[in-house]
Amino acid sequence: MVIACDTSFLFSLYGNDVHSPKAVAWSAGNTIALHLNSLTHFEFGNALRFSEFRGAIPAGTAVQCWAGFEAAIDQGRLIVATSNLADVVDEAKRISSIRTLAGGHRAFDILHVASALKMNASHFLTFDGNQKNLAEAEGLVVPV
Repeated sequence: MVIACDTSFLFSLYGNDVHSPKAVAWSAGNTIALHLNSLTHFEFGNALRFSEFRGAIPAGTAVQCWAGFEAAIDQGRLIVATSNLADVVDEAKRISSIRTLAGGHRAFDILHVASALKMNASHFLTFDGNQKNLAEAEGLVVPV
């Protein structure tokens, strides 16, 4: 089973927000490594730094959260999957063409779902309600 995750889930799991207790509880009961792509890896780091810049998290917190995230990668709890970006973008174009007018999906949300599909994920973790709808419409199970 491949379980993919997006930045909102990672931020809740390795940062601290309203969904953190739910992310930590779900993760505690899961023994399967979570998969993400290099775009999610980048977006998560930027989200931490941007949150600190905005004052949403205290100074120095971004570095601490990033260290925990990188440790999880080193320990094999997170896997940064290699994908062909052109294939992911082609899948995103397909999804956008059939889903965005009806569901109002943002480009990066579509890329997360497209990436999950290209890595043959069966499950997708997100706290973004609209992205959850998109993932489910594309056949992914969203357990949180």
